[in-house]
Amino acid sequence: NTSDPTLSQQGVSFINQLYKIERSLKGENPDKILSIRQKHSLEIVDAFFVWVKKHRNSVPPKSLLGMAFSYAISQEKKLRVPFENGRLDIDNNRAERSIKPFVIGRKNWLFSQSMKGARASAVIYSIIESAKENNLRPFEYLKYLFEELPSLNKITDDILEPFLPWSQTLPDHIKINSSY
Repeated sequence: NTSDPTLSQQGVSFINQLYKIERSLKGENPDKILSIRQKHSLEIVDAFFVWVKKHRNSVPPKSLLGMAFSYAISQEKKLRVPFENGRLDIDNNRAERSIKPFVIGRKNWLFSQSMKGARASAVIYSIIESAKENNLRPFEYLKYLFEELPSLNKITDDILEPFLPWSQTLPDHIKINSSY
């Protein structure tokens, strides 16, 4: 019957349903996101895994769909994590977008002629991207770190905690949402 959707179309339908819910959650707080996911998304996720397990033996295991089924089953626990925590995205698109400039520009960074130089670049890029993800002004945050960290007598995890990009004690002028 040509009106029956193929297995791959059925799989995409589950994913589309989840993304429709996610689009409606833009800008909501993590508690509301979790509540909506628990109420609406989780039943779709449950149905998806029942569907995958039901159909996994009906496709060749080496086919793209067979490999997708195997992946979904082997990663089920991890794929369910965002539906238990409203702070997490259901995909890694945001992370991939944040590293895209570095992937595109990697040939420009061949100046890192040593492992120390490459490591220093990686550390700085990580700090900048972490600052962005935590709604900080990267330049202001780096300036703050360069001004404050040298005055520390001792470096321990506890002493560094207030300087981390998610710290609530960072000065307001560093934060994007402050009235600086």
